[in-house]
Amino acid sequence: MDCTFCKIIAREIPANIVFQDDKITAFRDIKPQAPVHIVLVPTEHLSSLLGLRPENSHLIGDMAYVATVLAEREGVAGTGFRLVMNCGPDAGQSVDHIHTHLLGGRAMQWPPG
Repeated sequence: MDCTFCKIIAREIPANIVFQDDKITAFRDIKPQAPVHIVLVPTEHLSSLLGLRPENSHLIGDMAYVATVLAEREGVAGTGFRLVMNCGPDAGQSVDHIHTHLLGGRAMQWPPG
């Protein structure tokens, strides 16, 4: 498989990994959009949210839980943080592996600009 995130999970390509267990890998984004910008990816490869089924829908909860742990660790839980999931090219998904962005460390606007 030629998936960048799968290669990061397998440590075949370098990344600044801040968390890894058997379900989730989290690493710092190479083009951060906030002082804290961490990408969380499940070990199981799914191209996007459209690949979710009842048997793997727990992945969303797993990513959200790890994101809250990392928000605490990074010192942004108290002031607030944002979780973002993009689905498809028009939404800005650039890697075909389901993932969540944890953003924090600055005030955010809505809609994002």
